[in-house]
Amino acid sequence: MQVARNHPRCGVCGTKLVKNGTTSAGRTRWRCKACGASTVRSRVDVTRRAQLDRFVGWLLNPSPQCSLGGTGRSFRASTAWCWNVEVPQPTVTGEVLPTVMLDGTYLQGWCLLIAFSGQHVLGWQWCDRESKPAWTALLERLPAPEMVVVDGGLGVAAALSECWPTTQVQRCYFHIFQTITRHLTMNPRLDAGKQLRVLTKALMKVEDLDQARAWIVEYLAWEAQWDQFLKHRSYPGTHKERPAWLGAHQHWWYTHRELRKCRALFRGLLHRNELFTWLTLGNVPLPRTTSPLEGGPNKAIKDLLRVHRGLPEDHARRGIEWLLNTWCQFPHDPWSLAQPHQWTPTKTTRRVIDEPDGPQPGTAFSWEDGNGIQKGWAGRWHT
Repeated sequence: MQVARNHPRCGVCGTKLVKNGTTSAGRTRWRCKACGASTVRSRVDVTRRAQLDRFVGWLLNPSPQCSLGGTGRSFRASTAWCWNVEVPQPTVTGEVLPTVMLDGTYLQGWCLLIAFSGQHVLGWQWCDRESKPAWTALLERLPAPEMVVVDGGLGVAAALSECWPTTQVQRCYFHIFQTITRHLTMNPRLDAGKQLRVLTKALMKVEDLDQARAWIVEYLAWEAQWDQFLKHRSYPGTHKERPAWLGAHQHWWYTHRELRKCRALFRGLLHRNELFTWLTLGNVPLPRTTSPLEGGPNKAIKDLLRVHRGLPEDHARRGIEWLLNTWCQFPHDPWSLAQPHQWTPTKTTRRVIDEPDGPQPGTAFSWEDGNGIQKGWAGRWHT
Protein backbone atom coordinates (compact mmCIF):
# COMPACT_ATOMS: atom_id res chain seq x y z
CA MET A 1 0.00 0.00 0.00
CA GLN A 2 1.37 3.40 -0.99
CA VAL A 3 1.91 5.71 1.95
CA ALA A 4 0.69 9.27 1.60
CA ARG A 5 3.54 11.78 1.50
CA ASN A 6 3.78 15.39 2.59
CA HIS A 7 3.76 17.53 -0.57
CA PRO A 8 2.81 21.08 0.42
CA ARG A 9 2.14 23.66 -2.26
CA CYS A 10 3.09 27.29 -2.54
CA GLY A 11 0.55 29.75 -1.29
CA VAL A 12 1.50 32.24 -4.03
CA CYS A 13 1.59 30.24 -7.26
CA GLY A 14 0.39 26.78 -6.20
CA THR A 15 3.61 24.96 -7.20
CA LYS A 16 4.83 22.08 -5.08
CA LEU A 17 7.39 23.13 -2.48
CA VAL A 18 10.73 21.49 -1.87
CA LYS A 19 12.70 21.23 1.34
CA ASN A 20 15.24 23.95 1.87
CA GLY A 21 17.07 23.19 5.12
CA THR A 22 15.84 24.02 8.59
CA THR A 23 15.34 27.08 10.74
CA SER A 24 17.29 27.87 13.88
CA ALA A 25 14.53 26.16 15.84
CA GLY A 26 14.96 22.95 13.85
CA ARG A 27 11.78 23.22 11.77
CA THR A 28 11.80 22.33 8.06
CA ARG A 29 11.97 25.27 5.67
CA TRP A 30 10.12 24.94 2.34
CA ARG A 31 10.93 26.85 -0.88
CA CYS A 32 9.08 27.32 -4.16
CA LYS A 33 11.30 26.86 -7.26
CA ALA A 34 8.87 28.79 -9.44
CA CYS A 35 8.51 32.07 -7.54
CA GLY A 36 11.20 31.64 -4.88
CA ALA A 37 8.82 32.06 -1.95
CA SER A 38 9.98 30.46 1.30
CA THR A 39 7.77 29.32 4.15
CA VAL A 40 7.59 27.11 7.21
CA ARG A 41 4.71 24.69 7.49
CA SER A 42 2.92 24.42 10.83
CA ARG A 43 0.40 21.85 12.07
CA VAL A 44 -1.82 23.67 14.50
CA ASP A 45 -3.77 20.50 15.31
CA VAL A 46 -0.60 18.63 16.29
CA THR A 47 0.50 21.51 18.51
CA ARG A 48 -2.89 21.83 20.18
CA ARG A 49 -3.13 18.09 20.75
CA ALA A 50 0.24 18.09 22.50
CA GLN A 51 -0.86 21.03 24.62
CA LEU A 52 -4.08 19.27 25.60
CA ASP A 53 -2.22 16.08 26.52
CA ARG A 54 0.18 18.05 28.70
CA PHE A 55 -2.73 19.88 30.32
CA VAL A 56 -4.69 16.73 31.18
CA GLY A 57 -1.52 15.04 32.39
CA TRP A 58 -0.73 17.94 34.71
CA LEU A 59 -4.33 18.10 35.95
CA LEU A 60 -4.62 14.40 36.82
CA ASN A 61 -0.99 13.71 37.75
CA PRO A 62 0.10 16.78 39.71
CA SER A 63 3.63 17.96 38.99
CA PRO A 64 5.30 21.39 38.89
CA GLN A 65 4.32 23.28 35.76
CA CYS A 66 7.93 24.26 35.12
CA SER A 67 8.84 20.56 34.80
CA LEU A 68 6.55 20.18 31.76
CA GLY A 69 8.77 22.23 29.49
CA GLY A 70 9.43 25.94 29.67
CA THR A 71 8.26 27.99 32.60
CA GLY A 72 5.04 27.85 34.58
CA ARG A 73 3.87 31.06 32.94
CA SER A 74 4.45 29.72 29.42
CA PHE A 75 2.63 26.49 30.32
CA ARG A 76 -0.41 28.39 31.58
CA ALA A 77 -0.44 30.64 28.52
CA SER A 78 -0.22 27.77 26.03
CA THR A 79 -2.84 25.62 27.77
CA ALA A 80 -5.33 28.33 28.78
CA TRP A 81 -7.67 27.29 25.96
CA CYS A 82 -7.85 23.72 27.37
CA TRP A 83 -10.26 24.88 30.07
CA ASN A 84 -12.80 25.48 27.26
CA VAL A 85 -12.97 21.77 26.33
CA GLU A 86 -16.20 20.34 27.75
CA VAL A 87 -16.31 16.79 29.11
CA PRO A 88 -19.52 14.92 28.16
CA GLN A 89 -21.33 12.33 30.24
CA PRO A 90 -20.16 8.68 30.05
CA THR A 91 -21.47 6.51 27.25
CA VAL A 92 -24.55 4.56 28.36
CA THR A 93 -24.19 0.92 27.30
CA GLY A 94 -27.70 -0.15 28.34
CA GLU A 95 -26.38 -3.00 30.49
CA VAL A 96 -28.53 -3.82 33.54
CA LEU A 97 -26.12 -3.91 36.47
CA PRO A 98 -26.68 -5.88 39.67
CA THR A 99 -25.72 -2.95 41.92
CA VAL A 100 -25.41 0.83 41.58
CA MET A 101 -24.19 3.10 44.38
CA LEU A 102 -25.56 6.64 44.64
CA ASP A 103 -24.09 9.40 46.73
CA GLY A 104 -23.61 13.15 46.72
CA THR A 105 -20.58 15.12 47.84
CA TYR A 106 -20.45 18.84 48.59
CA LEU A 107 -17.58 21.05 47.47
CA GLN A 108 -17.10 24.80 46.90
CA GLY A 109 -20.81 25.55 47.28
CA TRP A 110 -21.82 22.86 44.78
CA CYS A 111 -23.17 19.34 45.18
CA LEU A 112 -21.97 16.58 42.86
CA LEU A 113 -24.21 13.51 42.49
CA ILE A 114 -22.42 10.36 41.29
CA ALA A 115 -23.68 6.96 40.15
CA PHE A 116 -21.04 4.25 40.63
CA SER A 117 -21.11 0.56 39.73
CA GLY A 118 -18.34 -0.39 42.15
CA GLN A 119 -15.68 -0.15 39.44
CA HIS A 120 -16.75 2.56 37.01
CA VAL A 121 -18.54 5.90 37.16
CA LEU A 122 -21.86 5.67 35.32
CA GLY A 123 -22.80 9.35 35.39
CA TRP A 124 -22.75 12.55 37.40
CA GLN A 125 -24.93 15.60 37.94
CA TRP A 126 -24.08 19.08 39.27
CA CYS A 127 -26.66 20.72 41.55
CA ASP A 128 -26.96 22.92 44.62
CA ARG A 129 -28.31 20.18 46.91
CA GLU A 130 -29.52 16.56 46.86
CA SER A 131 -33.06 17.25 45.70
CA LYS A 132 -35.51 15.10 43.81
CA PRO A 133 -35.15 17.01 40.47
CA ALA A 134 -31.36 16.70 40.63
CA TRP A 135 -31.45 12.96 41.28
CA THR A 136 -34.13 12.50 38.63
CA ALA A 137 -31.92 14.18 36.02
CA LEU A 138 -29.19 11.65 36.79
CA LEU A 139 -31.33 8.50 37.08
CA GLU A 140 -33.26 9.15 33.87
CA ARG A 141 -30.07 8.68 31.83
CA LEU A 142 -29.31 5.21 33.24
CA PRO A 143 -31.08 1.82 33.04
CA ALA A 144 -32.59 0.61 36.31
CA PRO A 145 -30.32 -1.89 38.17
CA GLU A 146 -31.42 -4.77 40.38
CA MET A 147 -30.32 -3.07 43.61
CA VAL A 148 -29.19 0.41 44.60
CA VAL A 149 -27.18 1.39 47.68
CA VAL A 150 -28.04 4.86 49.07
CA ASP A 151 -27.33 6.95 52.14
CA GLY A 152 -30.99 7.58 52.93
CA GLY A 153 -31.66 11.12 51.70
CA LEU A 154 -35.26 12.12 51.02
CA GLY A 155 -34.45 13.45 47.54
CA VAL A 156 -32.93 10.21 46.28
CA ALA A 157 -35.78 8.16 47.79
CA ALA A 158 -38.41 10.19 45.91
CA ALA A 159 -36.44 10.01 42.66
CA LEU A 160 -35.97 6.24 42.97
CA SER A 161 -39.69 5.62 43.44
CA GLU A 162 -40.38 7.58 40.26
CA CYS A 163 -37.50 6.60 37.94
CA TRP A 164 -36.55 3.10 39.19
CA PRO A 165 -39.72 1.74 40.84
CA THR A 166 -38.70 -1.93 40.43
CA THR A 167 -35.21 -1.53 41.90
CA GLN A 168 -34.57 -2.89 45.40
CA VAL A 169 -33.04 -0.43 47.87
CA GLN A 170 -30.25 -1.14 50.35
CA ARG A 171 -29.45 1.44 53.02
CA CYS A 172 -25.72 1.97 53.52
CA TYR A 173 -24.61 0.40 56.81
CA PHE A 174 -21.92 3.01 57.37
CA HIS A 175 -24.46 5.84 57.15
CA ILE A 176 -26.76 3.94 59.54
CA PHE A 177 -23.91 3.72 62.04
CA GLN A 178 -23.18 7.43 61.61
CA THR A 179 -26.83 8.35 62.23
CA ILE A 180 -27.04 6.24 65.38
CA THR A 181 -23.79 7.74 66.66
CA ARG A 182 -25.08 11.25 65.99
CA HIS A 183 -28.18 10.59 68.11
CA LEU A 184 -26.63 8.52 70.91
CA THR A 185 -22.99 9.74 70.86
CA MET A 186 -20.14 7.24 71.12
CA ASN A 187 -20.73 6.77 74.87
CA PRO A 188 -24.48 6.65 75.59
CA ARG A 189 -25.46 7.45 79.17
CA LEU A 190 -28.65 5.36 79.37
CA ASP A 191 -28.76 1.55 79.35
CA ALA A 192 -31.21 1.55 76.45
CA GLY A 193 -28.77 3.60 74.36
CA LYS A 194 -25.85 1.35 75.29
CA GLN A 195 -27.75 -1.77 74.22
CA LEU A 196 -28.86 -0.18 70.96
CA ARG A 197 -25.31 0.86 70.13
CA VAL A 198 -24.16 -2.72 70.71
CA LEU A 199 -26.91 -3.91 68.35
CA THR A 200 -25.78 -1.40 65.73
CA LYS A 201 -22.21 -2.68 65.94
CA ALA A 202 -23.49 -6.24 65.62
CA LEU A 203 -25.37 -5.24 62.46
CA MET A 204 -22.05 -4.45 60.80
CA LYS A 205 -20.93 -8.07 61.35
CA VAL A 206 -23.95 -9.81 59.77
CA GLU A 207 -22.78 -12.08 56.94
CA ASP A 208 -25.73 -14.32 56.01
CA LEU A 209 -29.51 -14.63 56.31
CA ASP A 210 -29.36 -16.70 59.53
CA GLN A 211 -27.40 -13.99 61.28
CA ALA A 212 -29.81 -11.42 59.86
CA ARG A 213 -32.81 -13.23 61.36
CA ALA A 214 -31.03 -13.50 64.71
CA TRP A 215 -30.29 -9.78 64.66
CA ILE A 216 -33.95 -8.94 63.97
CA VAL A 217 -35.03 -11.08 66.92
CA GLU A 218 -32.59 -9.29 69.22
CA TYR A 219 -33.73 -5.89 68.00
CA LEU A 220 -37.43 -6.71 68.51
CA ALA A 221 -36.57 -7.87 72.03
CA TRP A 222 -34.89 -4.51 72.66
CA GLU A 223 -38.01 -2.67 71.48
CA ALA A 224 -40.26 -4.74 73.77
CA GLN A 225 -37.96 -4.19 76.74
CA TRP A 226 -37.80 -0.40 76.43
CA ASP A 227 -41.23 0.35 74.96
CA GLN A 228 -42.66 1.90 78.16
CA PHE A 229 -39.39 3.68 78.88
CA LEU A 230 -39.52 5.46 75.51
CA LYS A 231 -43.01 6.77 76.34
CA HIS A 232 -41.77 8.94 79.20
CA ARG A 233 -42.81 12.57 78.92
CA SER A 234 -41.28 15.80 80.18
CA TYR A 235 -43.09 18.98 81.25
CA PRO A 236 -41.70 22.51 81.69
CA GLY A 237 -41.29 23.39 85.31
CA THR A 238 -39.26 25.32 87.82
CA HIS A 239 -36.05 23.39 87.23
CA LYS A 240 -36.65 22.50 83.57
CA GLU A 241 -36.72 25.13 80.85
CA ARG A 242 -39.11 24.98 77.93
CA PRO A 243 -37.20 23.84 74.78
CA ALA A 244 -36.96 26.41 72.00
CA TRP A 245 -38.17 23.91 69.39
CA LEU A 246 -41.39 23.15 71.30
CA GLY A 247 -44.54 24.51 69.71
CA ALA A 248 -46.50 27.32 71.34
CA HIS A 249 -49.49 25.05 72.04
CA GLN A 250 -47.45 22.03 73.20
CA HIS A 251 -47.20 21.47 76.92
CA TRP A 252 -44.99 18.34 76.97
CA TRP A 253 -42.41 16.42 74.94
CA TYR A 254 -40.92 12.94 74.88
CA THR A 255 -38.02 12.72 77.27
CA HIS A 256 -35.86 10.33 75.21
CA ARG A 257 -36.28 11.92 71.79
CA GLU A 258 -32.93 10.72 70.42
CA LEU A 259 -33.65 7.11 71.31
CA ARG A 260 -37.06 7.37 69.67
CA LYS A 261 -35.39 8.69 66.49
CA CYS A 262 -33.12 5.65 66.43
CA ARG A 263 -36.07 3.33 66.92
CA ALA A 264 -37.96 5.07 64.09
CA LEU A 265 -34.93 4.63 61.82
CA PHE A 266 -34.72 0.86 62.33
CA ARG A 267 -38.49 0.46 62.19
CA GLY A 268 -38.62 2.20 58.82
CA LEU A 269 -35.74 0.15 57.40
CA LEU A 270 -37.33 -3.12 58.47
CA HIS A 271 -40.76 -2.07 57.22
CA ARG A 272 -39.43 -1.10 53.76
CA ASN A 273 -37.06 -4.12 53.58
CA GLU A 274 -34.01 -1.89 53.13
CA LEU A 275 -31.80 -3.46 55.79
CA PHE A 276 -30.85 -6.87 54.38
CA THR A 277 -31.55 -6.48 50.67
CA TRP A 278 -27.91 -7.29 49.88
CA LEU A 279 -28.45 -10.84 51.20
CA THR A 280 -31.72 -11.61 49.40
CA LEU A 281 -30.69 -10.93 45.76
CA GLY A 282 -28.55 -13.46 43.90
CA ASN A 283 -26.31 -16.20 45.18
CA VAL A 284 -23.39 -13.87 45.97
CA PRO A 285 -23.74 -11.18 48.67
CA LEU A 286 -23.90 -7.71 47.16
CA PRO A 287 -22.35 -4.52 48.56
CA ARG A 288 -24.01 -3.10 51.67
CA THR A 289 -22.16 0.22 51.89
CA THR A 290 -21.17 3.05 49.58
CA SER A 291 -17.56 2.75 50.75
CA PRO A 292 -16.23 1.90 47.23
CA LEU A 293 -17.67 5.21 46.04
CA GLU A 294 -16.51 7.17 49.08
CA GLY A 295 -12.99 5.76 48.92
CA GLY A 296 -12.81 5.83 45.12
CA PRO A 297 -14.11 8.77 43.05
CA ASN A 298 -15.07 10.93 46.05
CA LYS A 299 -11.63 10.62 47.63
CA ALA A 300 -9.94 11.28 44.27
CA ILE A 301 -12.01 14.45 43.88
CA LYS A 302 -11.01 15.74 47.31
CA ASP A 303 -7.34 14.94 46.60
CA LEU A 304 -7.54 16.78 43.27
CA LEU A 305 -8.96 19.91 44.87
CA ARG A 306 -6.39 19.72 47.66
CA VAL A 307 -3.45 19.53 45.25
CA HIS A 308 -4.85 22.22 42.90
CA ARG A 309 -6.15 24.43 45.68
CA GLY A 310 -7.03 27.94 44.62
CA LEU A 311 -8.66 27.01 41.30
CA PRO A 312 -11.56 29.23 40.22
CA GLU A 313 -14.98 27.67 40.53
CA ASP A 314 -15.42 26.89 36.82
CA HIS A 315 -11.90 25.46 36.54
CA ALA A 316 -12.42 23.27 39.61
CA ARG A 317 -15.61 21.83 38.12
CA ARG A 318 -13.92 21.19 34.77
CA GLY A 319 -11.01 19.47 36.50
CA ILE A 320 -13.40 17.20 38.42
CA GLU A 321 -15.14 16.26 35.18
CA TRP A 322 -11.79 15.29 33.61
CA LEU A 323 -11.08 13.16 36.67
CA LEU A 324 -14.47 11.42 36.53
CA ASN A 325 -13.86 10.73 32.83
CA THR A 326 -10.89 8.53 33.80
CA TRP A 327 -13.18 6.51 36.11
CA CYS A 328 -15.60 5.67 33.28
CA GLN A 329 -15.61 2.27 31.60
CA PHE A 330 -15.04 3.87 28.20
CA PRO A 331 -13.29 7.21 28.84
CA HIS A 332 -13.45 9.86 26.14
CA ASP A 333 -10.24 10.69 24.30
CA PRO A 334 -9.39 14.31 25.20
CA TRP A 335 -8.45 15.24 21.63
CA SER A 336 -11.76 13.93 20.27
CA LEU A 337 -13.55 16.54 22.40
CA ALA A 338 -11.49 19.53 21.26
CA GLN A 339 -12.89 21.90 18.62
CA PRO A 340 -11.07 24.59 16.61
CA HIS A 341 -13.21 27.40 18.04
CA GLN A 342 -11.98 26.48 21.53
CA TRP A 343 -8.36 27.38 20.83
CA THR A 344 -9.13 30.30 18.52
CA PRO A 345 -9.56 33.46 20.59
CA THR A 346 -12.58 35.60 19.88
CA LYS A 347 -11.61 38.87 18.25
CA THR A 348 -12.87 41.91 20.06
CA THR A 349 -13.56 45.13 18.22
CA ARG A 350 -12.94 48.46 19.82
CA ARG A 351 -16.00 50.59 20.31
CA VAL A 352 -15.64 53.97 18.61
CA ILE A 353 -17.78 56.81 19.96
CA ASP A 354 -18.55 59.55 17.51
CA GLU A 355 -18.21 62.93 19.18
CA PRO A 356 -19.76 65.98 17.48
CA ASP A 357 -17.56 68.91 16.62
CA GLY A 358 -17.54 72.03 18.78
CA PRO A 359 -18.30 72.53 22.43
CA GLN A 360 -21.32 70.82 23.94
CA PRO A 361 -23.81 72.41 26.32
CA GLY A 362 -22.35 72.64 29.78
CA THR A 363 -18.78 71.86 28.65
CA ALA A 364 -17.67 75.24 27.21
CA PHE A 365 -15.03 77.45 28.82
CA SER A 366 -16.57 79.88 31.29
CA TRP A 367 -15.00 82.79 33.20
CA GLU A 368 -17.79 82.53 35.74
CA ASP A 369 -16.49 79.12 36.80
CA GLY A 370 -13.18 80.67 37.82
CA ASN A 371 -11.28 79.45 34.75
CA GLY A 372 -8.60 81.67 33.26
CA ILE A 373 -5.16 83.03 33.89
CA GLN A 374 -4.70 83.91 37.54
CA LYS A 375 -2.34 86.70 38.60
CA GLY A 376 -1.06 87.83 41.94
CA TRP A 377 0.42 86.34 45.09
CA ALA A 378 -0.34 82.61 45.46
CA GLY A 379 0.99 82.22 48.97
CA ARG A 380 -0.31 83.25 52.35
CA TRP A 381 -1.37 86.75 53.18
CA HIS A 382 0.74 88.34 55.83
CA THR A 383 -0.86 90.85 58.17
